Amino acid sequence: MVLMVLGIILFIASLVAIPFMKGKFKTICPIVGAICMVTLIILSCISYVPTGYTGIVTTFGKVNDITLDAGIAIHRPWDRVITMDNREQKVTFNLQSFSKDIQQVDLAGSINLNINKTTAMNLYREVGTRYIDVLVQPRIQEDVKIVIAHYTAEQLIEKRQEASDAIYELIKSELSNKGINIISLAMENIDFTDAFEAAVEAKQVATQEKQRAQTEQERMTMEEEAAARRSVIVANAEAEKAKIAAQADLEVVKIQADAALFAGEREAEMNKRISEALSNDLIRYYWIKQWNGALPTFSSDSGMIPIFNMGE
Repeated sequence: MVLMVLGIILFIASLVAIPFMKGKFKTICPIVGAICMVTLIILSCISYVPTGYTGIVTTFGKVNDITLDAGIAIHRPWDRVITMDNREQKVTFNLQSFSKDIQQVDLAGSINLNINKTTAMNLYREVGTRYIDVLVQPRIQEDVKIVIAHYTAEQLIEKRQEASDAIYELIKSELSNKGINIISLAMENIDFTDAFEAAVEAKQVATQEKQRAQTEQERMTMEEEAAARRSVIVANAEAEKAKIAAQADLEVVKIQADAALFAGEREAEMNKRISEALSNDLIRYYWIKQWNGALPTFSSDSGMIPIFNMGE
């Protein structure tokens, strides 16, 4: 619009200067003025939006409900194009807060963000181009303190990522309504007072000593239980061994008894069969077979007298 006004001024000036000119300058001057006016008006209708930026169009200070993409934009000469950075930006923060147990906490971190290109005109309409200072930084300060106040100092040490995620979600939900996208949040450092850190260190040392003692006791208990189990195993093995030996001896005795019984029964059976098979003729046969031809004798007062069997 400035170029258009400048062109009009030049054209009017060329017309005003005509009476003071002579000859051909009276004709050339208005032509040159008109050319300059037209050129400047044309230039005022052209704007360039750099890559990574969004163009916001205003008409006499009023923000229009349109945005321009990167590149050359054609618009009305009385419109003004304002560029807003829509690239990813990093915003750092350093602040002091208090935990749930009233411990001082110093925090340092950063968030990555960009603006929503389709609603950039609303963001510009409400806060202008200084949205980081006007919206983002105050929101970070407030939301970090809100979240930190829900955790004790020890919980912040143990649940650092959980607290970081809670801060991220809170900031994201509040700034998204303003057309600002929170891409990520990093809690880079959390510091406490020296007194608290010393107390935490002492507690950790005591905890480690307790765990070491418990571990040693558990090791000794395990060794004793293992020794007891080994003793039981050995005793059971010896008892089983003795049992097996006793059973073996019992089996041997039983086998021997069975053998003796079998031998006795066999001999008795043999004697029985022999007894049944003997007859007087058989006995006489064996007696004669074994006789050596000498007659049996007996002694008396008169000497040896042969015995004659006059039997059957």
